[in-house]
Amino acid sequence: MFQLAVCAEMVFTELPAEERVRRIHDLGFQVEIWDWTRHDIAVLARTGAVFSSMTGYVRGTLTDEDGAAELLRTAEESVEVAQRLGCPRLNLHGTGLDGRGLPVRPVHRTTGPMWVAAHRTLTQLADLGERHGVTFVLENLNTAVDHPGVPFARAEDTLALVEAVDRPGLRMNLDLYHAQIGEGNLIELLHRAVGSGLVGEIQVADVPSRCEPGTGEINYPLIARALADLGYEGTVAMEAWASGDDTVALERFRSAFLR
Repeated sequence: MFQLAVCAEMVFTELPAEERVRRIHDLGFQVEIWDWTRHDIAVLARTGAVFSSMTGYVRGTLTDEDGAAELLRTAEESVEVAQRLGCPRLNLHGTGLDGRGLPVRPVHRTTGPMWVAAHRTLTQLADLGERHGVTFVLENLNTAVDHPGVPFARAEDTLALVEAVDRPGLRMNLDLYHAQIGEGNLIELLHRAVGSGLVGEIQVADVPSRCEPGTGEINYPLIARALADLGYEGTVAMEAWASGDDTVALERFRSAFLR
């Protein structure tokens, strides 16, 4: 029922990027990457892998005019790369992140004008996606542990922006690891978000370790049943570290969602 994908940035990390991609592909999963500027795109395209998503911008922010202009400019570059890889979804955050996942320009209180700016920029991104046949997905993050200072980080806020734009070129990337840390009540969140028809992808990792499903407190088989009951047939991506052997971690992920 679900299409399963695995983040190549977080498993088989001792291997070059193209070998990670091949390994994930050979195990029967689609592939997710982050910042495309760190990769040789021609090499990745030759692996034969199916790419599920990639970061949809290089720099910028949703909160102000100058940052939005940079985000839109680098989003156009990202669309070209996505088309070379056949990648249908481009991931977004409230602001650009550095190599440690921290915001380049932290925002600890979102104001009314920031919400207006975000809505305007996301509408432009939705238009860009629709013109080129790709979908931008806005990801919720947690600010308590991994990404302090990221604006519009809560799943509630991310979904509110996607609902307000209400365009097919923009959907939500619902990250359940981040949502568990930031908000909890995941089954109700699934009913709210998936039930709205605005979720373009779901990402998973367990809490607190950020390793594969089955290593922490989230009942992922129950999550899978809830998704099936809601009729979700999209991509579920493991954006998680392996707790031990990488291949075993991927099989644990598969077993949680394809029982």
